[in-house]
Amino acid sequence: MKKLLLSLAVISMIAVSCGNDKKAAEKMKADSIAKADSIAKADSIAKAAMAAAEKMKADSIAKADSISKAEAASKGKGKKK
Repeated sequence: MKKLLLSLAVISMIAVSCGNDKKAAEKMKADSIAKADSIAKADSIAKAAMAAAEKMKADSIAKADSISKAEAASKGKGKKK
């Protein structure tokens, strides 16, 4: 009887510990998916920020060019009079 109870106890402990491995593996998988998603989101935010910075730089250059052209045109009109 003692051997039966001991065997039953050992088998039940093994069954419980195997169930935890599956849960731990599922949790690790979910954690890695969440981490990959957050990395992808951060990467896309960084790319958007870089694109915005490049656009601002191009807009600034275009504005400076238009100002210098306007100044050159106004200086040219002053000399003709």
